[in-house]
Amino acid sequence: MTTATMQRTDEQIQRDVLAELKWDARVGPNEVGVIVKDGVVTLTGWLDSFTKKWAAREAAQRVSGVKAVADDIEVRLPSSAQRTDADIAAAARRALEWDTVVPVERIDITVSKGMVTLSGEVDWQYQKEDADRVVRRLTGVHGVVNLLTVRPLPHPSPTQLKQDIENALVRSAETDASRIQVEVRDGKVILKGTVRAWAERKEAERVAWRGTGVTAVENQIVIKPV
Repeated sequence: MTTATMQRTDEQIQRDVLAELKWDARVGPNEVGVIVKDGVVTLTGWLDSFTKKWAAREAAQRVSGVKAVADDIEVRLPSSAQRTDADIAAAARRALEWDTVVPVERIDITVSKGMVTLSGEVDWQYQKEDADRVVRRLTGVHGVVNLLTVRPLPHPSPTQLKQDIENALVRSAETDASRIQVEVRDGKVILKGTVRAWAERKEAERVAWRGTGVTAVENQIVIKPV
């Protein structure tokens, strides 16, 4: 089968994004409109929570052939979901304290008009991502600005780190390691190559971040559906 016949049309992508939105229990049916042009998906409509908005964006990114997602969804919070910044800050602190993988004592929380800013240092990228997820789900949160930095840890040689990441990509069921190139420069990982979908690109980045001593990941992978 040739590449041309494998290329997905905008109509096919739109149909699959709508199906994925329907499949995701976090988003109600027919709540989100979908427009696709040249593989770029635009989400429209309005929802009653930011959690649904983020879920819709994630659902679109999972679909094969999607090159990028423009999120034009408007959120209209019901009066019962309105909270003061002080309430949100207190709730965020409690939520992080309950999360066993996040070093809450090293995280500063500020809230302005429902936007939560996280700052401080963590040891691993997964801790930074987990803190973001925990806070993002709280009622009244409009968005999260994650300024947490990953503190450098003792790390193996660039050659060993490169090999470890390449091996991890091979083990991952969600990536085609043969199409991804890895470079390491002083703890910074640079990913190059091509993948078939946005989800595969993100998975390669997640894999790279799990390497011991990784302080930054520059994802130059290009999406080329086949």
